[in-house]
Amino acid sequence: MRRRIIIVTAVHAPSAPYLPDAHASLRQQELPDGWDWQWVIQEDGTGAEVAPYVPDDPRVSFRQGRPGGPGVARTIALARAEGEYVKVLDADDQLTPGVLARDLAALEADPGLGWATSRVLDLLPDGSTVEFPGDPAPGAVERGAVLDFWKAHDYRAPVHPASLCVRRDLLLALGGWMALPASEDTGLLLALNAVSRGWFSSEVGLLYRKWPGQVTGQASHTDAGERDARMAVVEARARQLAGLDWRYPDGR
Repeated sequence: MRRRIIIVTAVHAPSAPYLPDAHASLRQQELPDGWDWQWVIQEDGTGAEVAPYVPDDPRVSFRQGRPGGPGVARTIALARAEGEYVKVLDADDQLTPGVLARDLAALEADPGLGWATSRVLDLLPDGSTVEFPGDPAPGAVERGAVLDFWKAHDYRAPVHPASLCVRRDLLLALGGWMALPASEDTGLLLALNAVSRGWFSSEVGLLYRKWPGQVTGQASHTDAGERDARMAVVEARARQLAGLDWRYPDGR
């Protein structure tokens, strides 16, 4: 029986035109022998604008649902995630060649790792790329290291949550993505690191598209009051998890 890595994507109408580029980046991936990928796309809404951009590929499944934000869309998509690992791919981003194989190599080699991330480049509208600052040294990311860095650097994580690959059982144990209007992926990353070690690859694994319509570019995303509230609950969750003294994978 072949093993499977699940690619989970939340999409809404403004980001749907980028799905073909995301699909092209998936088709470039070469997996180890015995592995396949499945792309689970979940629309955050029920309109008619997204479906025409969904690739015609037997490895792709598409569903719609009432809007609740990207965290809700990704979490409900887990109902169709029948594989050992879950890889995040936002609808407007692109994977780089080889990243899935690198994620799998790291996680398969060390059962004590709960998740893996990669170096990220911003992809600008003119096609040029920009470095994501502050990358850690390649290798293991020890428990608690992400929270410490995030707290000391104005709520900026040392690794990018949009590049996350995670063990499905651990993701489900933590309840999926946080129920927040934004920063739901950062909240998950900090929760994961509160209970498990991770991995960072210094090879570029993701092109993070910058464009005027992206959610993180809207004024509401930087509203000071909401941002403070999001950061407070993200931190509180991570600290509470760390204080439970439960560790992945053996509970100690």
